[in-house]
Amino acid sequence: MNISEYQNKAMRTKSKFVAQEDQILNASLGLAGEVGECVDHIKKVVFHGHELDKGYIKNELGDIAWYIALMSDALDINMEDIFKENIHKLERRYPNGFDKNQSINRKE
Repeated sequence: MNISEYQNKAMRTKSKFVAQEDQILNASLGLAGEVGECVDHIKKVVFHGHELDKGYIKNELGDIAWYIALMSDALDINMEDIFKENIHKLERRYPNGFDKNQSINRKE
């Protein structure tokens, strides 16, 4: 499955939003919540002695992807375009792969 197919299939399960702003707000709050769940799990691994549960993280990443699709849909943006533009930005920023010095002295 490619990214565009995912976006189309995922949006079959979205609510019927009356206003674009409501969909954007739902996506924003959903993203924050799902990222928070990932962060909380990592906190428990690092500071509370829990085992890393890759399956749990995988499920949360799927939920994050769904909310990214929801935001993209609200703004009429194809997720494939988002991913492509991000790669182009990374290639400009780190043409030879990540470099600590380039990260510290970024111009953009």
